[in-house]
Amino acid sequence: MPSFSPAYLKINLLAGLTVALALVPEAIAFALVAHLSPLTGLYAAVIVAFITSTFGGRPGMISAAAGSLAVVMVALVVQHGAQYLLAAVVLMGVLQLLFAAARLGKFIRMVPHPVMLGFVNGLALLIFLAQFNHFRQAGPDGAPQWMAGPELAVMAAIIAVTIAVIYLTPRLTKAVPSTLVGILVASVGCALLGIETKTVGDLGSIAGGLPSFALPDVPWNLDTLRIVFPYSLVLAGVGLIESLLTLTLIDEITDTRGQPNRESLALGAANVVAGLFGGMGGCALIGQSMINVNSGASGRLSGIAAALFLLAFILFGSTWIEAIPLAALVGVMFVVCEKTFEWGTFRLVGRVPRADVFVIVLVAGITLVFDLAVAVIAGVIVSALVFAWQHAKQVRAAVSQDEQGWKVYALEGTLFFASVTPFQSLFAPKDDPQDVVIDFMRARVVDHSAIQAIDALAERYRLLGKRLHLRHLSPDCRELLDKARGMVEVNVVEDPRYRVADDKLG
Repeated sequence: MPSFSPAYLKINLLAGLTVALALVPEAIAFALVAHLSPLTGLYAAVIVAFITSTFGGRPGMISAAAGSLAVVMVALVVQHGAQYLLAAVVLMGVLQLLFAAARLGKFIRMVPHPVMLGFVNGLALLIFLAQFNHFRQAGPDGAPQWMAGPELAVMAAIIAVTIAVIYLTPRLTKAVPSTLVGILVASVGCALLGIETKTVGDLGSIAGGLPSFALPDVPWNLDTLRIVFPYSLVLAGVGLIESLLTLTLIDEITDTRGQPNRESLALGAANVVAGLFGGMGGCALIGQSMINVNSGASGRLSGIAAALFLLAFILFGSTWIEAIPLAALVGVMFVVCEKTFEWGTFRLVGRVPRADVFVIVLVAGITLVFDLAVAVIAGVIVSALVFAWQHAKQVRAAVSQDEQGWKVYALEGTLFFASVTPFQSLFAPKDDPQDVVIDFMRARVVDHSAIQAIDALAERYRLLGKRLHLRHLSPDCRELLDKARGMVEVNVVEDPRYRVADDKLG
């Protein structure tokens, strides 16, 4: 538990205020992407941020309405309406609760580091590119067009001033988050100088009341379930992947360890509540989480404060918040992108295997073109295939002759589906003497393909009338072998004990 000292309170409350200001345009924009009202995104940000910050497994991480979810939601909203989306959000939360109950969050630790780098870099680029949507406005014919002339120059100047203030403030003082100082300087400067530019209010009004409880207005039958379940499943997967990978990133930055299952549980509960109170649901946001951590906040209070500040904006402070120049918040997100992107990735080229560099680029590229879930799954699959290929090439055998004149193959490496062919190529049954020994002491048999390869090799020696002796196989291997079972020499003291992945063993 934190000490709640004055310094702790100041850091976390100011960080929460900064995060809340950064959440406003993001929540509104994501809601508009999904064809929903701004308040649907803002209510989701309040509810999800509050519940995950209070009960989640990663203090300091910020969760709210997310763009990765919005792009999945839009098709459901367009085809069936907002009420079906709220039902899908509730079901998404239930699926995430089941995920947490099954304690599957631990498997996020199996995501390879190159996939993590690709995830971080891809999201940093995605956040960066998303900011350019704010450089568009309605033209004379109502169609969106890019800013030009004085309007573009003013917005660029405000962005530049905001970024400069954010980077220069820590050199003068660290008492206040530099991000908050940048927003305040830009806002006050525009107000005093009478500069006209796009503001948060141009995205939509944030004024509203407290969110109210209401069951989604949909028929509660199987037809509705058939409609919403596919969307809920994708939303649950995307939300969990983004949240748990962000959790891992915050773990590395803060040198602490979060609790993936507890975070999954809190996220599921938050989405159930959000769907029942008119919110679009959400997951972890890497941009806002980086703002929070870089402001010095790593406890629960900052996230709780962000949710409460955001709710206060909706209830009481909409007039002031809507007057904030959008360019100031764009400048903040540009800084977030710069600090999030792993620039050290470029130094890895030539120092790490080319396959790792390929995975980093692949995950980042798929994140930009498709979505995060597809990118991470593709990265894990490619990494697994690369791992299998590399280990397949590491099967070898040291050949010698024992005192009886028997030829001994001392096998080394992992024998599994990918290494079966290299394994078989190690032996020359026609040229071998009458008695041949294969010693598995420094090898490991992993799956059924390996068992079949041993059986096939034994059959080759049997057909030639030669005796094959198999030593140091685990009990699982002995039980699964068929044609080679009678060739195994058992040594209870020396034989290793490990499991083989095969359904025959139950």
